[in-house]
Amino acid sequence: MEKANINWGELGFNYQKVDKIYVSYWKDGKWDEGSLQDDDKISISVSATSLHYGQQCFEGLKAYTTKSGNIQLFRPDMNAKRLQNSCKRILMPEVPIDKFIDACLKVVEANEKYVPPYGTGATFYLRPFVIGTGDNIGAGPAPEYIFCVFGIPVGPYFKGGFNPVKMTTAKFDRAAPYGTGGVKVGGNYACGMLPHQIAVNDGFADCIYLDPETHTTIEEAGTSNFFGITKDNKFITPDSPSILPSITRNSLLTVARDYLGMEAIEGEIKIDDIDMFEEVGACGTAAVITPIGSITYNGKKHIFHSEEEAGPKITKLYNTLYGIQFGDIEAPEGWIVKLQKQCAK
Repeated sequence: MEKANINWGELGFNYQKVDKIYVSYWKDGKWDEGSLQDDDKISISVSATSLHYGQQCFEGLKAYTTKSGNIQLFRPDMNAKRLQNSCKRILMPEVPIDKFIDACLKVVEANEKYVPPYGTGATFYLRPFVIGTGDNIGAGPAPEYIFCVFGIPVGPYFKGGFNPVKMTTAKFDRAAPYGTGGVKVGGNYACGMLPHQIAVNDGFADCIYLDPETHTTIEEAGTSNFFGITKDNKFITPDSPSILPSITRNSLLTVARDYLGMEAIEGEIKIDDIDMFEEVGACGTAAVITPIGSITYNGKKHIFHSEEEAGPKITKLYNTLYGIQFGDIEAPEGWIVKLQKQCAK
């Protein structure tokens, strides 16, 4: 297929309208079949619970073009399951896994000319979401819901690409104990806008959140999961019920252990012990891996490997996961779903 007239190498992480989006409605206790539509606008009641009470959740995943020209999704079943967990937490109807994956594939196929070619470093980012709609002014579950998927071609999330960034610890909490930190709801991101802006104003790329109860352990790195690699080759990432279970983080645990021979650990990371790490990074769907060159905590800067270039271990992690996602390295069984080019009907 002839591709859209886009400078793929200059793409950032910005919205642009493409040809089709997918929309499905939940009414009278069930989801309809859903369909593709040209318009990138949806209409909802002014009293919708998504607008007033935050009854909404979302996901993020990508489509990749392989060297042979095929298009594939990376672990969409994990995103589907996470969306179901988010829906359950805020009393919304779950989207079946097969419906979720089919919707994503339909959007990719319908917008194939916007899926970046292999070798450009760009990808097609998919944003599925569920929102409470219908007329409902009371603080309770909505009478109706919309499940929507749209996609956009994107480049690196951070302007510098795969280069170290500087971060600082936040004075704010990302999530409360036993709150919604472990699900992907919009409120988690709204409350992070001010801490992020403060960090940027102070010359940092983003902030590190500490645990909300004691402020002694690391939880997340801005909108991404956190990990560190010790001098004795241990890959360690925080384990907490208020951390969003990232698919990228889950995948890196496997890559670190099974592909690179590291000891992969989910456990507590004390902020006072961060000097045990040789290299540190943030991970998530948007940025994949972002090396963290330094973290400033209580006025002291802690440098990991370098503030100028990514360390060798994080680079190997990135290149391995990147290779799996683009089909250059064999993936574990079940990680890849290929576009069959027959779903957008």
